[in-house]
Amino acid sequence: MSVASTTVPAGRARPMTREEKKVIFASSLGTVFEWYDFYLYGSLAAIIGAQFFSVLGADGKPLYDEATRNIFALLAFAAGFIVRPFGALVFGRIGDLVGRKYTFLVTILIMGVSTFIVGILPGAATIGFAAPVILILLRLLQGLALGGEYGGAATYVAEHAPQGRRGFYTSWIQTTATLGLFLSLIVILTTRTIVGEAAFSDWGWRVPFLLSVVLLGISVWIRLQLSESPAFQKMKEEGTRSKAPLKESFGEWKNAKIALIALLGLTAGQGVVWYTGQFYALFFLQSILKVDGYTSNLLIAWSLVLGTGFFVFFGWLSDKIGRKPIILGGCLIAAVCFFPIFKQITTIANPTLEKAIENVKVAVIADPAECGSLFNPVGTKKYTTACDVARDYLSKSSVRYTSEAAPAGTPTAIRINDQTVPYTAGPATAENNKAISAALQAAGYPKAGDPSIVKMSHPFDVFRAQTGGIILMLFVLVLFVTMVYGPIAAALVELFPTRIRYSSMSLPYHIGNGWFGGLLPATAFAMVAATGDIYYGLWYPIVFAIMTVVIGLIFVPETKDRDTNTYDHA
Repeated sequence: MSVASTTVPAGRARPMTREEKKVIFASSLGTVFEWYDFYLYGSLAAIIGAQFFSVLGADGKPLYDEATRNIFALLAFAAGFIVRPFGALVFGRIGDLVGRKYTFLVTILIMGVSTFIVGILPGAATIGFAAPVILILLRLLQGLALGGEYGGAATYVAEHAPQGRRGFYTSWIQTTATLGLFLSLIVILTTRTIVGEAAFSDWGWRVPFLLSVVLLGISVWIRLQLSESPAFQKMKEEGTRSKAPLKESFGEWKNAKIALIALLGLTAGQGVVWYTGQFYALFFLQSILKVDGYTSNLLIAWSLVLGTGFFVFFGWLSDKIGRKPIILGGCLIAAVCFFPIFKQITTIANPTLEKAIENVKVAVIADPAECGSLFNPVGTKKYTTACDVARDYLSKSSVRYTSEAAPAGTPTAIRINDQTVPYTAGPATAENNKAISAALQAAGYPKAGDPSIVKMSHPFDVFRAQTGGIILMLFVLVLFVTMVYGPIAAALVELFPTRIRYSSMSLPYHIGNGWFGGLLPATAFAMVAATGDIYYGLWYPIVFAIMTVVIGLIFVPETKDRDTNTYDHA
């Protein structure tokens, strides 16, 4: 009894060794690449669209307008998300057959080289259709590499961690999203300042992509000095490696069942809470509350600065009380709090809009046959009927509206309180929109640049009640993110035996985050557009978070005390 009571606490309390710090740093640097590239491409999507999708037709005119180019750029961005699960399968298999170290050395090379090539790739003006084709291929390669990167890093760190400290050790990987964000913001802002806006749009945007080679060089140099994980090395020496890790992971129900439970009972909810707290919050500020991009990014950045340390805190806490209570508790609290928090953000950030939503009654009156679906998560649908064009315009103007059925053949109209304004599609659309905008503003909706909308004059303009209040709300959202994301790597690693761990944990992670989470911003806004309610998109993360809580409570085992070096559920 006395041996057990002294050995475990000592193992848990001892400080990290120099080698363990190197393992964590080297593994985490790869996920910095992930976020650095994510924010680079997302922040520069409009410029990339102009550079690579401005393909000229036979008449010398662009084949696509600006809106279509931007859609293509965002679709190329989404392609990196979509292929991540396939990367998890490819590199997960290699990681379980060949080893953790060499596999995520390969993934970092593919990822870094692909990012660098984007920086030197000629645009459509130089090589025509080849430019967007090559760009999309590079995005697919990045997505495949990233699909293998996280699982390798998490597995490698966890298999180096002492028993009882895996949550703490792996939580350091989770903090790198903030580092990637700030690194990309610093590089973009510095480059813009040095070369100027015109030069940045022309060629300066390439600099942040080219500088990724520095991160690549450092990461490869450090990773080359690492040794294989102890658990894999032991398994290799004993000859107990899986000969067919994918077949064993997903072709045998006893293992596939665990992967499915991990997806539906852990990562799906974790993914939607994470993306809501960071990316949808940013989208909500910019696209719905009409806060300028500079202010929106600074508000999110401050919330991340304040909240990032809690990734490590909740990872550490999960070693004490378990993974399930923290992850599922975070999902449940987030689901309950999303509506009041986002409504409070509206109250503080754009009070005029909030009053208008409450007091101005707007209705689209149209023949139901003229009103189709506005569900358009990838943004490629073109609306032609007056009913659809009108509803799309109102949604993008953050106007809450209802739909009223009119007799067949009745022309579409928009009623704003007691004023009814006819609405037609086609050449008159621009004039219709001006008339609707004027009527909305007269009724109480804010004009562009309304002085009541939050605006930061400099990065440290955070001590006013308005900016401080928003940062506080965003910080609470980040706390939810840290609860669900801090312990997730340890939880996934512990669910699967060593011989198939890399393959098995990577797939549910990347489906949960890449698909459930990655598609959230576009899908949530499509739900807003379809209903006319600026908060309706929050039902997407709420439903999946609650689903995860229910499934996780019933089916997910607590794993914090498992010895991952010997665990085999077979």
